[in-house]
Amino acid sequence: MLGTPAFFDLSENQTRQYIDAETVYRAWRQARKDAAEVRGSMLWREVSGKRYLIRTSPRSAQKSLGPESTATQQIFEKFMARKTTAESRLASLKAELATQVRLCRALRVGRIPSVVLRILNVLEDASVGLHFMVIGTHALYAYETAAGVRIQGNAMATRDVDLLFDSRQRLAFTATIEKTDSSLLSLLRKADPTFDMVPLEKCTLRNDKGFEVDVVRRMAGHSDPHPLRMRSDEDDIWPVQVSTGESLLSARKFEQLVVSVSGEMAVMRTVHPLDFVRIKRRLAKMPQRDSLKRGKDLLQADFVEQLVHERLPQWVGNSK
Repeated sequence: MLGTPAFFDLSENQTRQYIDAETVYRAWRQARKDAAEVRGSMLWREVSGKRYLIRTSPRSAQKSLGPESTATQQIFEKFMARKTTAESRLASLKAELATQVRLCRALRVGRIPSVVLRILNVLEDASVGLHFMVIGTHALYAYETAAGVRIQGNAMATRDVDLLFDSRQRLAFTATIEKTDSSLLSLLRKADPTFDMVPLEKCTLRNDKGFEVDVVRRMAGHSDPHPLRMRSDEDDIWPVQVSTGESLLSARKFEQLVVSVSGEMAVMRTVHPLDFVRIKRRLAKMPQRDSLKRGKDLLQADFVEQLVHERLPQWVGNSK
């Protein structure tokens, strides 16, 4: 039985502001992608009496596109026009996004801790965001945002965020992160420079305010190496195995734009809310589960199920 309501609606102003902010944020992300495709520049260089079109990368690498001709002239003109348009649009949307962030903060549209939003964004900026899912309590922020409500009570109480690493994609992750010349630890420190390894727990980071990030993985098996370090040539994070890892990776995926208390925005990737309910209830039945955590598992499962049935009934027909 679902019982009394466990949430309350956002105000009309908050809902309208969220919709406006989401529109601008998604346009800004596309504009940033378009601008990235024309990073670097093109120039003409004379060699032995002939002019050649040169493409330069953001890291100053150069590549000849051929001698001057009608074709290379068109390539040059199209590229420069596209670059000018893309950079102008990005600058305009960046300014508008800053306005939307201020409005979200003023109207209290979001309530996720800012550090969590910064973590999601640094992972996205490094092109490794697709290799992680937010699991556990923080997933509820995505569900309540999708429904336009705030979940009440102790279901949201937590001082840590769990990131599930998709070890099935570890080779792609390694190839991508090596291009950034970073480790996962150094990336997360961009979100908060005070993050440091918890002694004797190399899967956990803690900042100077006591907020923690736990990096977890599915149980070792298949072709997964064990133990697993995020980057082998660095003093990096070692994800810890969790019993629900495989179920979470196999669950349907869910994405939602979420907003922090400071008005910042990011896309959160997690599991479908009905799969969250199913996995949480199964976790609560495991005999090794801590009794205090078991109670919270069931509370969260009840809240999310009620949320779906009462505010997002279109999802009920999609349950497994």
